[in-house]
Amino acid sequence: MKHLLFGLCLAFLSFPAFAQSKGVKGVKHVILIGLDGFGSYSIPKAEMPRLKEMMQQGSWTIKARNVLPTSSAVNWASLLMGASPEIHGYTEWNSRKPEIPSRVVDQFGMFPSIFTLLYEQKPKYSAGVIYTWEGIGYLFPKQTVKKDVHCESDSMTTAVATDYIKNEKPNFLFIHFDQPDETGHKIGHDTPEYYAQLKIQDQLIGKILDAIKESGTWDETIVMLTADHGGINKGHGGKTLQEIEIPWLIMGKGIKKNQEIQETVNTFDTAATIAYIFGLKVPQAWIGRNVRTAFTK
Repeated sequence: MKHLLFGLCLAFLSFPAFAQSKGVKGVKHVILIGLDGFGSYSIPKAEMPRLKEMMQQGSWTIKARNVLPTSSAVNWASLLMGASPEIHGYTEWNSRKPEIPSRVVDQFGMFPSIFTLLYEQKPKYSAGVIYTWEGIGYLFPKQTVKKDVHCESDSMTTAVATDYIKNEKPNFLFIHFDQPDETGHKIGHDTPEYYAQLKIQDQLIGKILDAIKESGTWDETIVMLTADHGGINKGHGGKTLQEIEIPWLIMGKGIKKNQEIQETVNTFDTAATIAYIFGLKVPQAWIGRNVRTAFTK
């Protein structure tokens, strides 16, 4: 009898961790900024005042990890789909469709991503994707977004994104920047040229933040920033910490300030955290977890 009562008490105490979230009160917008090839190793040396201001105003870790292999499509898919390559099926650098059949598929024939969850559970919400690397365009169902723009440069991506934020105030927007990765491939990671590029990226990030403030939605917005992988020499895809460790940052309404996150964070936790913010029920196939310690409640 004692064992039964203990088990019931334990189940009751554990239940909130598995219950569906009601969402973060007062948050109507999430802006997710992704920097391709932005390794955590670079942050202490990078001249990025806007990024470091975001860290002071939010919760962050530079010890978040991606999935293997440390390449682009694999990790952007995992970030948006809340699962690992073995489950969603995208396994190569430039995957345009799963090389392994997805364990489950949504109504659009793709592994369910955060975009499908929003489309199905919050039909009045608007979502958009604005990206520099064309490979992003194969990782979400086109039917689920109202804005789908592939740009030729990060500066153009910024211009389109800031205009969209100010004029249409999307509920969810994923902005992808490609230039850090391109610089890493052409010149090398951890080089003066790479850090010069990060300084430019910081200016673009600042423009995104300013656009949110100008739109009048700042007090209703959570901003997230992360990457797909880092790099070493002129490449990535391997198993070094320079390639595996990525920054993960969240700031805005309901987020603890100036906090270094101590718990383990993986890239597929990003989708789960966004789902928590919006109060979405997540698929059983997802393995991502909400980064709960980032929130004030």
